[in-house]
Amino acid sequence: MEIDRLETLRGILAGHSPQHHRGGRSALGGLRLQDLDLHEVEDELLARTDLTDLVVLGGRLSPALMMHLVRHGAIVFPSDPQAPVNVYRARTYTADELYAGLHEEQGYAGTPDGRAYVWTLDRRSGRDAYATMLRAIHDESITDALDDELDGLPVVGVMGGHAAHRGSTVYAAAARLGFALADAGLVVATGGGPGAMEGANLGAYAGSMADVGRSIARLARTPSYQLSIRDWARAGLTERGRLGLREPGSRLRSVGIPTWFYGHEPPNVFGQAIAKYFSNALREDGLLARSSHGVVVMPGSAGTVQEVFQAASRLYYGRCLPVRDRPDGHLPPLVLIGRSYWTSTLPAWPALRALAFDHGKAGMRDAVHLVDTVEAAVELVVAKAGASRSAMPLGR
Repeated sequence: MEIDRLETLRGILAGHSPQHHRGGRSALGGLRLQDLDLHEVEDELLARTDLTDLVVLGGRLSPALMMHLVRHGAIVFPSDPQAPVNVYRARTYTADELYAGLHEEQGYAGTPDGRAYVWTLDRRSGRDAYATMLRAIHDESITDALDDELDGLPVVGVMGGHAAHRGSTVYAAAARLGFALADAGLVVATGGGPGAMEGANLGAYAGSMADVGRSIARLARTPSYQLSIRDWARAGLTERGRLGLREPGSRLRSVGIPTWFYGHEPPNVFGQAIAKYFSNALREDGLLARSSHGVVVMPGSAGTVQEVFQAASRLYYGRCLPVRDRPDGHLPPLVLIGRSYWTSTLPAWPALRALAFDHGKAGMRDAVHLVDTVEAAVELVVAKAGASRSAMPLGR
């Protein structure tokens, strides 16, 4: 059992958890304490010796408590103050966390996001088994946190290129797409970077299309991150503050899933939850696996084309988790926007269509679509989502 809230651990220590009750008190063996400040329950833990198979993942604890835990059979993974991020974190990131210190002298380079990117570029740490392990632990922690965020929610993935400037036609279309999907009750998940990804997250985050239009006009004054990540991110943070609509406790509408693998692409600030990974493979697979109600693809280049066929592979083999979980029995839709783009500029559609219609199963033929407009894509996804929801058992 994973424990990432101190009040839950207090309840167990007080004997209020029947699931872990043994011999008149709650057993601690088998618990995984993730990123907790154990100073506040140190006396209670020092009084216990039934600690075999207790695992402490990071957090804060005194040397005396660490020695006591290990002496009585617990396993302790200490935090590493040299790591640029907390690898045991129990929550997804916020933009404020990733960009902390942006306004100071070092700018982006001094932020946790900037330091983590430099860490990924360090060849020494790339060959260091310990550093590799820390990154793997971090990504597993983020996966766990993302699963908690999205549990039971209808998620639509939006894919698209990073190069679209704020204010461009593609950026504005992505923003309209994000708003319409979120307004229909869906959670919009993107790769969390700039360009079309930011546009979709901005649209999902905003409260109205009027807000979207005004935001794009202001953001267009800082069109790209390529000249200055600091200026680009500051403009985004300022605009997010103006919107001020997604207060704690509000419905989740906008999620970003970026990666330090593409560290030159900074994370956009319009995800309410940001699940940033060191491993791009885990990030891409995780984004597609969680897109339970479909994937919509805006124009993009190599990375976007790769994602198209990763999604197609899931549909072809029918092995992705969302497919097995969908109560209506249908595969989630894969919708490409832009007939000319996907048939001529980057002709992925002919290969995708051949895969679905000439070699695929009937379910895949019904799942892949090529449309020309954002509105047509939204209509398809929302219609499929409505059918899926109507088939859900009550109480889900």
